[in-house]
Amino acid sequence: MRTGVQTILLLLLSVLAFAQSHVITGKVTDAKDNSPLPGVTVQVKGTATGTQTQPDGTYSITVPGADAHLVFSFVGYDPQDITASGNVQDVKLGTAVKALQDVVVIGYGVQKKSDATGAVSSIKSAVLNERPATNIEQELAGKVAGVNVSTNSGRPGGNTNVHIRGYNTINASNSPLYVVDGVIGAGPITYLNPNDIESMDVLKDASATAIYGARGANGVIIVTTKRGRSGAAQVAYDAYLSAGVMAKKLDVLDSKQFMQVEQNSYANAPKYDSTGFANGNYTDPRVKAKDRNLFDESGNPLYNTDWQKEATQTAFSHAHNLSVTGGNQDNTYGLFLNYSNENGIVRESYLKRYAARFVFDSQVKKYLKVGGSISFSNVDENRVDGAVGGLNATRMMIETLPIIPVTYADGHYGSNNDYPDMEGGENPVNILKNRKDLFKTQSTIGNVYANLNILPGLELRSSVGFNVNNIDENFYSSRTLRQLSADDQGEAWVRQERNNYWQFENYLTYNKRFNKYHSITALAGLSWQQYDNFYSRAGGKGFNDDFYQYYNLSVAANPETPESNIYKWAMNSYFGRVNYSYKDRYLFTVTGRIDGSSKFGANEKYAFFPSAAFAWRVSEEDFLKNNTTISNLKFRASAGLTGNSEIGVYQSLASLGSETAVLGGKRAPGVGIDRLGNPNLKWEKTAQYDAGIELGLWKNRVNLEVDGYYKKTSDMLLDAPVPSSTGYETIYKNIGSMENRGVEVTLNTVNIETGKFSWNTAFNIAINKNKVLTLGSANDDIFPGPYFLSNTNILRVGQPVGSFYGLRRLGTYGSDEAVEAAAHNLHPGDVKRSDTREIIGKGVPDGFGTFQNTFHYGRWDLSVELAYAYGADILNLSRHSGEDRTGQANSYATVLNGWTPDHQHTMIAQNRPSKAGYTTTIDSHMVEPADYIRGKNLLLAYSFGEETLRRLHLTRLRVYASAQNFFVSTKYSGYDPEVTTYGDAFAQGIEFFSYPKPRTYTLGMNVTF
Repeated sequence: MRTGVQTILLLLLSVLAFAQSHVITGKVTDAKDNSPLPGVTVQVKGTATGTQTQPDGTYSITVPGADAHLVFSFVGYDPQDITASGNVQDVKLGTAVKALQDVVVIGYGVQKKSDATGAVSSIKSAVLNERPATNIEQELAGKVAGVNVSTNSGRPGGNTNVHIRGYNTINASNSPLYVVDGVIGAGPITYLNPNDIESMDVLKDASATAIYGARGANGVIIVTTKRGRSGAAQVAYDAYLSAGVMAKKLDVLDSKQFMQVEQNSYANAPKYDSTGFANGNYTDPRVKAKDRNLFDESGNPLYNTDWQKEATQTAFSHAHNLSVTGGNQDNTYGLFLNYSNENGIVRESYLKRYAARFVFDSQVKKYLKVGGSISFSNVDENRVDGAVGGLNATRMMIETLPIIPVTYADGHYGSNNDYPDMEGGENPVNILKNRKDLFKTQSTIGNVYANLNILPGLELRSSVGFNVNNIDENFYSSRTLRQLSADDQGEAWVRQERNNYWQFENYLTYNKRFNKYHSITALAGLSWQQYDNFYSRAGGKGFNDDFYQYYNLSVAANPETPESNIYKWAMNSYFGRVNYSYKDRYLFTVTGRIDGSSKFGANEKYAFFPSAAFAWRVSEEDFLKNNTTISNLKFRASAGLTGNSEIGVYQSLASLGSETAVLGGKRAPGVGIDRLGNPNLKWEKTAQYDAGIELGLWKNRVNLEVDGYYKKTSDMLLDAPVPSSTGYETIYKNIGSMENRGVEVTLNTVNIETGKFSWNTAFNIAINKNKVLTLGSANDDIFPGPYFLSNTNILRVGQPVGSFYGLRRLGTYGSDEAVEAAAHNLHPGDVKRSDTREIIGKGVPDGFGTFQNTFHYGRWDLSVELAYAYGADILNLSRHSGEDRTGQANSYATVLNGWTPDHQHTMIAQNRPSKAGYTTTIDSHMVEPADYIRGKNLLLAYSFGEETLRRLHLTRLRVYASAQNFFVSTKYSGYDPEVTTYGDAFAQGIEFFSYPKPRTYTLGMNVTF
């Protein structure tokens, strides 16, 4: 009886509960045009119950009772909270006011673009990802006026250099400061997964960068990664497949032409080396042609190998990104995974990345929010373009003889050594197969934070960040590679480098609006940072076979002296900023930072870096507020001082150096004097002045932004000579200066905007003039390297950095100039040059920019992006061995235009065997114009409609096809005019057989579940 009553009561309670809970259905639309909104999060307030709207905007959700509340939220729209009464609830979401205003990330905060007083540019993920790449810096290229991103190689990863508003220093770094999710100095950022990036904000003037004080002189790039979102879990998958092909091949001698030049050279040998020729030092090519491994019975070559074809490939690459985001109003999370496999067009080169990132944000209390992120990436790559200057693979693609096969019938590799009198060197396929330079880079970056709301408008943020990088390099060059490692019977080494960085920052932010017209945002904080590095290397030569490679260095007959090193630096900083606004028209910003660094002298540890800025929003004045033409007009100006602390450690301290000597047949280590200390060594400082105008016309359908700036770096660190009586040669001192001045223009227009069709244009240009002002008391020239044949470039007062230095090529000596040629121990047919060296070009452009048109029609998108640069030159050092000499390796086809008695007006010397004598040095003939217009990206995309998405149970599906580097218009004779093969600071534009750039075709898709 009791059991039956309990059962009946339980049923009654269940019925009552069911009667209270009910299902609500409805449709969510855009309040502006009533279009359905798919993917809107619908959440029962205070619970984990939630759903998302379908592609047609409809939803269905069970709520616990009539007093429950539903919260509707969607990115870019104001959230809406409604009572869950009735069975049908249709909702209209209005566009968020904040979404209508561009927001930029500034140091330690965010700000509306309209309220910014400094020169700040922001690029969102949708724009960055228009050009899929494994290197985020490549995606940044061309997107911001004044940011010069040079992709200097076609190898996977691109070998990029980034400069903002020119070069600022000689012996410190010229690279910008990177801040990734608040972690300062996280660059270079090539290890980051580009698909994880939410935005990149570039701080260019002193008003924007002074908050980073001693590290802001070269500009700042703030990287903000994607985070979680409230609502039901959302899964996104992005992938692409690409094919890279050679964009250009260089014109070199084929087999017939090579033998023609050989015969010409032999015929000319008596003229240039009569004694050697008489002594039989030269062999007639017709005799060499009796080698039946290379020539037929008639003396014709058996092979006509195209080495650029044999050493390259169609490079298929692919990338996959998977993300899961979700949460509720108080807690959000995100998990982001990536796998990228980029193959290079040069065989055996590749870059593979595995990356994972997790983020969370939690409003644990009404007054307390905590969160954090951690990311890990593992990058494996094989770099095949090392050993610049030697007979490496990229050089031998040009210089291997066309009469040589890749392999003979018995399987062994062909070589230049197979044909008499050549310099030697292995064919590039052999080098690529038997020489490895493997890099493994593991990076972990993360931070945790806590935001405490102390009082209304007053917030304390405390954060801890870290960045750990481990780099392993494993190298092996085979015993069989002549001119590289055969003489050493193979060479191997292993290198490890570990970098650890941490920071601890605390700062208060106060926001207050009072008396209707006044608004203030004040910031004050302090920071501690520390970095340490450990390096070790071991290697050996002399291996019995190639089996062990770098795995067992103990079997090397000739071990190399092991190396190791460790260093550390630390900083302590205090910073503040005040933004004041009156009537939202008159904007003032004052910023200051005090930095102390262990790198500098005992008397100069700390320095103060201030800035101030003013902006006037003229369009908010009564006389212009309702103007139908001018919708936005703002003038701004700023001035400030920033620093550059990116120098080597311990430079201010006296130091000893380790030396070795051989005593009694044994190696004896010792210690000797190395460097003189300087307790007054201080920061390099860059004073910058900026004036800008922002103009919007016709409801901002036309947006123009123009900036003019002047920067002067003083107290540049250079080696100054000291009396020899001190026992030293130089001391490191603050004695140099240089300047940059320039103009930046950005123009964005909405040309056509109808119901289905729109056409937008984006254009930017940056013009920069650099000049060295002083180089110490005597202003002596400095030759910063690289050194190749002679000094390649020069730093000279009154000239820009990156100036090329050499003789001027005047032509070739004619038959009527035999006496003049003889005075230089030369002959008619030899190259004629000036007697003194001078500046013959420069590697830094006068101007560069981008021109992009984007078309939308229905669900189709078409984007055409062009990039350009002008005013720079290239010092093509490959002309040294590819043109100045013959009879030693294969040559460029230009040697067919060499001097002959019937063709004397030429810049190219008469063909002759190299051992007969030739002249080569850095001269103006090696300098070529680097101006170009590049087809940067051609993109066609289609976004599927509601009906298809509903059938596939998706909220988004977009497919696209693109072509990158689809044309280059240039007068440069090499692979690409954007190039350097050297790592020296001012080596931009100096090339010696670079890795060619691909033309890349891509198919991709973006899917959201």
